[in-house]
Amino acid sequence: MLAFLIRRSIQAVIVMFVISLIGFSIQGHLGDPLRELVGQSVSEAERQALREQLGLNDPFFVQYFRFLGNAVQGDLGTSYFFKRPALDVILSKFPATFELVLGSVFIFLSLSIPAGIYCAIHRNSWLTQTIMSVSILGISVPVFLTAILLVWLFGVELRWMPAFGRGEVYVTPWGWDTGFLTWDGLLHLVLPCISLSSIMLPLFIRLIRAEMMEAMGTDYVRFAKAKGLRTPRIRYVHAFRNTLLPVVTVGGLMIGTLIAYTILTETVFQWPGMGFLFLEAVNRVDTPLIIAYIIFVGFIFVVVNTIVDFIYTLINPMVKLPGAKS
Repeated sequence: MLAFLIRRSIQAVIVMFVISLIGFSIQGHLGDPLRELVGQSVSEAERQALREQLGLNDPFFVQYFRFLGNAVQGDLGTSYFFKRPALDVILSKFPATFELVLGSVFIFLSLSIPAGIYCAIHRNSWLTQTIMSVSILGISVPVFLTAILLVWLFGVELRWMPAFGRGEVYVTPWGWDTGFLTWDGLLHLVLPCISLSSIMLPLFIRLIRAEMMEAMGTDYVRFAKAKGLRTPRIRYVHAFRNTLLPVVTVGGLMIGTLIAYTILTETVFQWPGMGFLFLEAVNRVDTPLIIAYIIFVGFIFVVVNTIVDFIYTLINPMVKLPGAKS
């Protein structure tokens, strides 16, 4: 276990170094940040003085290693627009994005698992054919189009759900604000979470169905039937448990993807999360905030992939962590 943690820590440092280098290297292609900072009325001499003050005239690697030295200490730069540390700005928006992703994960897992198992067991039923047909449609429709249709139908025409914003939030004693603890916040979560979950739901239904069908045809399932075990135990303990490894693998990767796709969902629903903040930062050429966002999302990918490796051993004890003793 210790060898695994050391190895993953080294890998994480290398990955974060590469992410930071790529993120920092794009800042020169986003436009001139001084355009948003000082406007048009400032003289060229004042502009050059500000560029010197911000270190924008230094060579690339001088700027990068200065940034890297600060990043090691937790300083990812100061936002040009908010005049605050970029990491603090992102962390202030993280609860909104996190609860959006959490609600979406709850929706697609609670629907895809029973739907995938049903489709694997009842392969030729009319309900299976309907679910598989709808899943193809769900994969084909972009998330932003799904979001717009939901806003139009349930927010504008039927007026059943709020169409934008986060609604009322409850601020916990430790400073974490959440909409899960207020009725208005829950109502505002429904449409964005459904829209975001539409990306993963069809994929997971088809993945679980395919893995479950493969597991049902294996020798250990036939042996369990020959022993006289009850059918529910064979299906949900022996067969389904062995479908979870690829599901966990894909699910771990998709959590990072969901965070990336929140940019589209948060834009349509005007959701005040990290994705909406990132687009505003791009429009304002707020390069410290853009770089901090890229590094923060990359860090989430690294953490999630490490957690997935641990979950492997809980699902299947035969799976050994790299570096663990046999």
